[in-house]
Amino acid sequence: MVNDTTLLLGLDGVTVTKVVAAGDEGHDGPVVHLATADERARCCPACGTAAARIKEWVTTRPRDLPVAGRRCALRWRKRRWWCDQASCPRQTFTEQVPPIPARARLTRRLRQASGAAVGDGGRTVIQSARDHGVSWPIVSAAFTEHARRGAARPARTGQRARH
Repeated sequence: MVNDTTLLLGLDGVTVTKVVAAGDEGHDGPVVHLATADERARCCPACGTAAARIKEWVTTRPRDLPVAGRRCALRWRKRRWWCDQASCPRQTFTEQVPPIPARARLTRRLRQASGAAVGDGGRTVIQSARDHGVSWPIVSAAFTEHARRGAARPARTGQRARH
């Protein structure tokens, strides 16, 4: 179910099921309820087998960038699956999608934005942490990752090579 709110949120693999007004669930901004929309999320991360049996439902609360200038609280109701592959060392797993990895408390884009604010935006780690509503160790690790990705790219000199 892709709707206009899902398109506005921009997190591939999840869909918005409802939005609750600010203050209704004890949060300053709106509360956005999500469901998994990507069928690949039911595949075991260890062996790749598509799961058929649900163990339980869990709700996670990943934090994300503000939407239209407002901080939203995300509530992702997702399934914990049984892996029925006998040779697989993993017995259960929860759904995950690329923008929100398993066990993540932050979306990838919030983590990347906090690191980029230091690396590209001239912010200090503390300023970025405050601006993004995360702790400074998270921003420090995100900046290190941002710097590694930047170092892996070839340097651009801005001049054309002459032959």
